[in-house]
Amino acid sequence: MKISLKRTPEQVELIKAMASRNRQVAYEAQVALAEFIGPVLAEVINNAPTLSNLFTQLQFNADDNPSIPLDLYYDISDEDYITVYSQSAAGGLPQNQVLPTVSEMKIATYTLDSALSFDRRYAAKSRMDVVSKTFTRMAQEILLKQERTSANLLMGALGNATTNGLTHVIDATTAGTFLLNDFNNLITRARRINTSFSKGTPEGAAGSNGITDLIISPEIEASLRAMAYNPINTKGAGGAALGGSDYRSNGITAPDAMRMAIYNSAGLPEFYGVSLMVINEFGDGQKYNTIFDTLYTGSFDGATQEIAVGLDRTRESLIRATAIDADSGSEFSLIADDQYSIRQNKIGYFGSLEEGRLVLDNRALLGVIV
Repeated sequence: MKISLKRTPEQVELIKAMASRNRQVAYEAQVALAEFIGPVLAEVINNAPTLSNLFTQLQFNADDNPSIPLDLYYDISDEDYITVYSQSAAGGLPQNQVLPTVSEMKIATYTLDSALSFDRRYAAKSRMDVVSKTFTRMAQEILLKQERTSANLLMGALGNATTNGLTHVIDATTAGTFLLNDFNNLITRARRINTSFSKGTPEGAAGSNGITDLIISPEIEASLRAMAYNPINTKGAGGAALGGSDYRSNGITAPDAMRMAIYNSAGLPEFYGVSLMVINEFGDGQKYNTIFDTLYTGSFDGATQEIAVGLDRTRESLIRATAIDADSGSEFSLIADDQYSIRQNKIGYFGSLEEGRLVLDNRALLGVIV
């Protein structure tokens, strides 16, 4: 992530004006820069390839009290047909609130903010790099807070999810290795979970895998690449179990066309028709793995095991409600910080956004423990 200000004559003069000894001129220049850069920061944050951007955006006016009419999203009023998770504070634990689907569900929102400053002399010398780095750091701080909040919500909703008597999290066939069999089992579990209100086949289920995206660690991506040269079978001849001293345990490789496709596309944008999203925070001992370890109700060791998260994005399940500022029309509000006096020789900015995240239907989340 990088924000750069071009060194044009207009922008150079604007930056210099921020360091003017005339307090009114300096403040007006700071406000003008905030109005210009605020929407840019919002665009940068929203386009980052992260967990937080898996959520569908729902905009509302600032100072409003957002809500969702559940009966417009789900026309079934059976008990436990859908399970909704939300957070009442940034980074807080996800909570499940019991509500009838014929009512309006209020969205709990919170504010994510950041405040930064730099020495006035950098503005006087037109140091565009310092000003650019300041706003880059602000965008990074907001993004980190959004990521942690999103991870808490997703891992909490997944760790407690149970549908039709089945947990949404399954174990890998072989500990520490992700195989084709695990992909197959995950798709099967998704189909068993995604049923209609009568526990039958839902409308539009034909041709659907039940998951569209798989969020994995670099190590699991390596397991998928290894299928180009490692055996993939989990059973021997005649369906017999594999045995170390048995001739039937001889490894069977993937078809040549499949191995060649994996070999030629080391980046692996998708597998089995499922898009892959590789995130460094996933993996043994990593940040999001630790969050899942804390919130999961089953057996899991975050130091030696890792979670891969499957997501069905065809469902309108992950919702992110964001407040739109009435003055700027942007979801990110950036204002000049007026707390500094002339003697402090500092120029500061304060940025914030109001949002609320929720999982409308946890059937869109599945996981594999590897």
